[in-house]
Amino acid sequence: METDYTAALAAIPDGRHKARGLEVGQAAAAAILALGAADGSDTPLVVDNFPQGTAPGEYRFTPGTPFAFAPGWGDVTPFVLDHSSQFRPGPPYPVTGRKYAADLNEIKALGGDGVTTPSARTPEQTEIALFWVESSPLQWNRIARTVSARLDPWAQARLFALLNMSLADGYVSSFETKYHYDYWRPVTAIRAADTDGNPRTSADPTWTPLVTTPPIPDYDSAQAVQGGAGATVLKRFFGTDRIGFSTCSLTLPAGGTCTDPSPITRSYASFSAAAAENGISRILVGFHFRKAVDEGIEHGNRIGDLAVDRVLRPVR
Repeated sequence: METDYTAALAAIPDGRHKARGLEVGQAAAAAILALGAADGSDTPLVVDNFPQGTAPGEYRFTPGTPFAFAPGWGDVTPFVLDHSSQFRPGPPYPVTGRKYAADLNEIKALGGDGVTTPSARTPEQTEIALFWVESSPLQWNRIARTVSARLDPWAQARLFALLNMSLADGYVSSFETKYHYDYWRPVTAIRAADTDGNPRTSADPTWTPLVTTPPIPDYDSAQAVQGGAGATVLKRFFGTDRIGFSTCSLTLPAGGTCTDPSPITRSYASFSAAAAENGISRILVGFHFRKAVDEGIEHGNRIGDLAVDRVLRPVR
């Protein structure tokens, strides 16, 4: 990266304009670093003494990860939002209800690893599940690079700034929601379903998801929030949702990743179609109830809309 930076500067003739440009850029970077110095992002990421719930529906550590990840991230200062709870969705389903049971039984059937736990996933659904395990910011920035290739550098800079401020706020806002509700993960819920007081669920003490569940509460899905925010920013920036594109992933099995000679790609007719598949992948991989996914996408949509409406408005 430093080599690329040096090469890019070397291509610009020396002189006062170049020097002034460097001064402006360095001053802007210093201002951003100063603003972030007390933004709360130094919060502990691994907290092994986080208080665990004991009642049905309450979060407790997930198998293989005896800690909570970044419970203070919801207190980080956002870029666009007034505060991290600005668009917090309403509560998750009560564990004794029909809708909860439908969500649990759906992920129980689809989200298993196919080894310890049988799964009704199709081969394509397994591909979708693994495809979107990848870091959301990495994937949505890859998509943005693809669809913005013909834009001028100023337009690209605005697009990527809007996108990444929205994605950053998406994580802050989703983590605030997660640790506000402290709702249990499907892997916990399925294994302990005999304690939930719901006659429509049944326990599977050895149920195992396709991929190890991240050590954070279920609701809402941060990955779905990221998808909603990313898709909304791209849709609003280009003035249309219907831009087709293809993209690859780094979390598919070896031979099919972005870095392989013949990567597997998935194609979408719109940004919202990609966001929807990204959301569904969290059910297929065994991470999230559908309620967490649906609310997460809408949560992200609202963050993306606010970013485009509020900051970096184009000069007419």
